[in-house]
Amino acid sequence: MTWRESRGIPERRLGWLLAATCVLMSACAAPVFKHVGDIVAILPSDVQQSSGRYLGNQVIWGGRIISVANRELCTEVEVIGYPVDRDQQPLPDAPTVGRFIIILPGFVEPFDYPVGRHLSVHGRISGTRPGQVEEHAYLYPLLVASEVNVWPWGFMFDKKPRINVGVGVMVR
Repeated sequence: MTWRESRGIPERRLGWLLAATCVLMSACAAPVFKHVGDIVAILPSDVQQSSGRYLGNQVIWGGRIISVANRELCTEVEVIGYPVDRDQQPLPDAPTVGRFIIILPGFVEPFDYPVGRHLSVHGRISGTRPGQVEEHAYLYPLLVASEVNVWPWGFMFDKKPRINVGVGVMVR
């Protein structure tokens, strides 16, 4: 007699229980960037107001790609920023938080960063640069990227609900 038989658990029921557990576990999303160190909650608009104060800080920002420009030694990706959720995905339905420029080393294929796609980036603030948005002067925060994740089209519709099952105490 097996353990399952002695407990009265039929083979078929055990299979369904295992499948349901796997489905519930896969519904829990995880942040994109795992080992990010000391992240500070700073927005691009904060850097515009006081750039020297935030120089060198690590951040995770998200947004929509506006343009890609390959320079001699690096590539610059202009982004309109959106807040990110706890999974580090941009929230395109939220109000924008300012524009910024991502600096990537070397040549980057613009096809890999298409205009209109959303991305999340982990990097360090390296200063600001004056520029233009249409006919208005604009101060762009510069972000040297450590990691970038370009989201697939329609990523915001694939969001699964977070389901937590457990026993214990949670303190926030």
